[in-house]
Amino acid sequence: MPLALGTFIVPLIVACAMFMENVDATVIVTSLPALARDLGHDPITLKLAITAYVIGLGVFIPICGWVADRFGSRTVFRTAIGIFIVGSLISAASTSLPMFVVARFVQGIGGAMMVPVGRIIIFRSVPKSDFIRAVNYLTVPALLGPVVGPPLGGFITTYLHWRLIFFINIPIGIFGIWLANRHIANVREEHPGRLDWTGFVLSAGGASLLMLGLSLVGGELVSGTTSTLMCVVGALLLLFYWFYARRVELPVLDLRFLRIPSFHASVVGGSLFRIGLGAVPFLLPLALQEGLGMTAFAAGAITCASAFGSIFMKTFASGVLARFGFRHVLMVNAAISGLVIAIYGLFVPGTPHWLIWCVVLVGGVFPSLQFTSLNSLAYADIPSRDIGRATSVASVIQQISLGLGVTIAGLVLQISHDLQGHATIVWTDFWPAFLFVGLFSFASIPVTARMPAGSGDEIARGGRGST
Repeated sequence: MPLALGTFIVPLIVACAMFMENVDATVIVTSLPALARDLGHDPITLKLAITAYVIGLGVFIPICGWVADRFGSRTVFRTAIGIFIVGSLISAASTSLPMFVVARFVQGIGGAMMVPVGRIIIFRSVPKSDFIRAVNYLTVPALLGPVVGPPLGGFITTYLHWRLIFFINIPIGIFGIWLANRHIANVREEHPGRLDWTGFVLSAGGASLLMLGLSLVGGELVSGTTSTLMCVVGALLLLFYWFYARRVELPVLDLRFLRIPSFHASVVGGSLFRIGLGAVPFLLPLALQEGLGMTAFAAGAITCASAFGSIFMKTFASGVLARFGFRHVLMVNAAISGLVIAIYGLFVPGTPHWLIWCVVLVGGVFPSLQFTSLNSLAYADIPSRDIGRATSVASVIQQISLGLGVTIAGLVLQISHDLQGHATIVWTDFWPAFLFVGLFSFASIPVTARMPAGSGDEIARGGRGST
């Protein structure tokens, strides 16, 4: 295969998977109220669907590299796309909330393998001299997904039926599998080493039970005792893993990387920030539809404004970091982002749509800069040989924090709704939830403040910030 073709076609195949995953993650949020009504549940309860997807995504990421080495990258990549398609079909056919939650978990498993293994395929297939060009091809679906997803999901939900949104993935996935069969070699390692199964079971089981337990608190599916028990067992498993990982040479998630100040600030401080931002894709479309009475299409057209703000900031992120440095940017930007999230709670019936769109546009600018900074800073002081293992730790904690954002937002919204005693969800139920999750952005500031002032300056001056 000619070099130029290889540099283009392999990233294109991975881009198909990324686009499918990004569209799926954003297309569903505008459909939650309609979906909830059809399944006979309160829209707040549908936070379970988002949480289940994030759990499937987060807990299986650490083992994707080993699985690709053991069974071959092409085999795992094709299988992951197939699993994602199956999860999409089950989602479309779901007639109950438990069935839909299981379907979303299956999709999460597929997504956990698709993108990380796709990146491995690129690094193994493309010459180092073409890495930057190849990775640039991947930014297109990453940017287009949040732009296309919300209005597309809103249009389908408003004028057709929410079940059809899950069929968007089918032709994209089949096209990706066909391309993979033709152009990707099934590279595998003869001796991939032993997987830390004990660590995987403890970490995956603990995170899953804790997240699901929190999501079920105050809901209709299980009793309060059951949800509390799930939280306790999950927390204990994670505690056991923490003790276990300290005694093992190569644990599936090596928490010792958190001792590195820049990595700690990026992962721990960044995760607090992500809790607040992770809540917005769930809360904002729900507030616009249930609180302000918009159609799903109108809500989707507004929520996609944040993606335009994100794209705009990416052109300036490197210059801002070079001028002010990571520490200063992360602290100031976290405060501004938290303030914007809280402002979302001030939207009332009659607020002009153009004004809401502009605020949401601004709300996409500062998180974009924050994520670029956090993702770049994470590896500033990590040795090259440890980047893969550090990535697993960062990825899992990031995904869990995004899921926690949805869970916490749902809990606060439910408490606010119950305390105010409304028969249905109204606009006044939302401001406490936006205010509370916005505070998590501010909570990240003290973590960042403990980072040495010059951390990441070499990366910032070099303008190599990762998006």
